[in-house]
Amino acid sequence: MSTDTEANQGAGELRTSLDAGRLERWLTERVAGYSGPLQIEQFKGGQSNPTYRLTTPGRRYVLRRKPPGQLLKGAHDVLREARVMRALGPTPVPVPEVLAVCESDDVLGSPFFVMGLVEGRIFWDASFSDVPRPGRRAYFDAMSAVIASLHAVNPAVVGLGDYGRPGNYFERQISRWSRQYIEDDAAGRDPDMDALVEWLPLAIPAGEETSIIHGDFRCDNLIFHPERAEVVAVLDWELSTLGHPLADFAYHALMYRMPPDIVAGLGGSDPGMLGLPTEAQYVAEYCRRTGRTGIADFDFYVAFNLFRLAAIFHGIKGRVIRGTAASAHARERALAFPRLARLAREAMAACKSHV
Repeated sequence: MSTDTEANQGAGELRTSLDAGRLERWLTERVAGYSGPLQIEQFKGGQSNPTYRLTTPGRRYVLRRKPPGQLLKGAHDVLREARVMRALGPTPVPVPEVLAVCESDDVLGSPFFVMGLVEGRIFWDASFSDVPRPGRRAYFDAMSAVIASLHAVNPAVVGLGDYGRPGNYFERQISRWSRQYIEDDAAGRDPDMDALVEWLPLAIPAGEETSIIHGDFRCDNLIFHPERAEVVAVLDWELSTLGHPLADFAYHALMYRMPPDIVAGLGGSDPGMLGLPTEAQYVAEYCRRTGRTGIADFDFYVAFNLFRLAAIFHGIKGRVIRGTAASAHARERALAFPRLARLAREAMAACKSHV
């Protein structure tokens, strides 16, 4: 992933076109208080699902749509994003307000939803280098508070009891991503991924837990208050489901091990020198918030998540080859796939050494 924040920030010309006339008629009918004229720009980020900023004289909105073209089964389900954000609206988890959903292809050629635009700051750099050093730890504390709050939400109470299958999360996820990797002929095979596909099902820790999980909880998927260390919105819920909370937290904690040029990370840096908590301190704080004494098998959760992320990048590689990628950064991610697969295999080896 590019670390060029200018390439990810803001909105501009449309890279994935849409019918503005049909959209404006739909907004007039479905979004309370909507009044044009409408200006449409496409956000420079949002590689997975094309994302647009809609500006009117009275309000700004965000539209997320499923990409057009041939897609892998079950991928890019924006309707799930809309559902989970609506469900979490009354909870302590901060999410944008979902205003309207279109489930059919009739308006724009693919399903989409419209939500209110949340103003604030997005940090593309996990070191929070734009924040003065004494204030950086507070931003990590804010992230920890939100992911712990998410894992504390009872799915059934908010109408998400059927949002995923409870139990056997790792078995199902390893099977899903392994199958998606193997079936994507365009993207090809990789020896490191092949080794992980073989090892992971045999190394799953005992014990079951189920909560709502985000699936891609990173600093650059959060909007922070413009002036203080407070998360005001969690974005990009495409990979959310019911699953194991420790898998979700370990993915978030990958920022400590991930090289900054792949996904927002601190790999190769000294957190203390940056004014940040260490990985051990951050894990301990999450445990305190969630009533745990520690996280056994943390190394497995790390290896699993690196494999999962590598599988996602492998899928992006396939989309680039098929011509359905929606972002200028997709090709960079495709090129990064072999390196990420190698990191996943190295994590597997580290996990084995602790057995």
